[in-house]
Amino acid sequence: MPSVNRIVQPITHKGKKAILKKEPKLIEDLKEALFLKGTRTSQIVIDIMKDLYDLKKPNVQMMQKKNDIIPFEDITPIEKFTFKYNTSLFMMALHNKKRPHNLVMGRMYERTLLDMIEFGIENYKGLKDFKVEKITSGLKPLLIFNGELFETNHEYGRIKNLLVDMFQREEVQKIRLQGLEHVLSFTAVENKILLRSYRIFLKKSNTRIPKIELEEIGPCADLLCRRNKFASEDLFKTACKKPKVIKVKMRKNISRDTFGTTYGRIHVGSQNINSIQTRKMKGLKKTLSEKNIQKRKLATDNSDDTKLK
Repeated sequence: MPSVNRIVQPITHKGKKAILKKEPKLIEDLKEALFLKGTRTSQIVIDIMKDLYDLKKPNVQMMQKKNDIIPFEDITPIEKFTFKYNTSLFMMALHNKKRPHNLVMGRMYERTLLDMIEFGIENYKGLKDFKVEKITSGLKPLLIFNGELFETNHEYGRIKNLLVDMFQREEVQKIRLQGLEHVLSFTAVENKILLRSYRIFLKKSNTRIPKIELEEIGPCADLLCRRNKFASEDLFKTACKKPKVIKVKMRKNISRDTFGTTYGRIHVGSQNINSIQTRKMKGLKKTLSEKNIQKRKLATDNSDDTKLK
């Protein structure tokens, strides 16, 4: 039988301590997510969490057992679970009479909670409700954010940043059109975020750019923004800080556009055009009137000098 390399999680205290001693990586691995259920759940919130689990594969782990955890009252159990399974993102399904069909998303920094948002699920349609061809698992989705609230509102800006962390995959340097198959759209309206999922079809056109058509494949839901718990500005800045080794040094008077073209600016001192030696052409010779004006200027300058003396 061929040997299979499996990632073994540390069990003993010595093994966990060895992980703590490791230095942080300059380029982090792909962010893993942990999906778990509360003691009380509804079928709607379980179904949407399963659909999002299918979209995020393989960078996700699902816990099957129910857990007596209320994140907004005590986040410690979730912090322990994320450390145990080595995940920095989590999603939890909850349900009660006061807040029905509850979905909690959050992320960790230094093994403690950074941001957390609570959504209420409305107008849900799952992947099974759309009788269309599905996308292949593990595709990198295109994330589209519609609405001014994502740019103007502070809370919606943090939610956008959290959603990008939750659904993005590895960074790519080049894009192939045939690899663009999936779109996740988030539209911000008053107190809601509309989640839609589409499949991309590239069809022939009379130009080099193909004609793009979208077909909704699910899941589809209205995410009602309820409670949130965001980190302070100082903690958020430290969490987003990049090492100096990775930072690209800014060079003076050099810029790049969106297509990667480099532009340089050269500063030249002022030049006296009259002193430049030019070819002796009739078109460049001074006319009689220009010579007379120059003589008058020289005469006035000499008269001013004699008066000063």
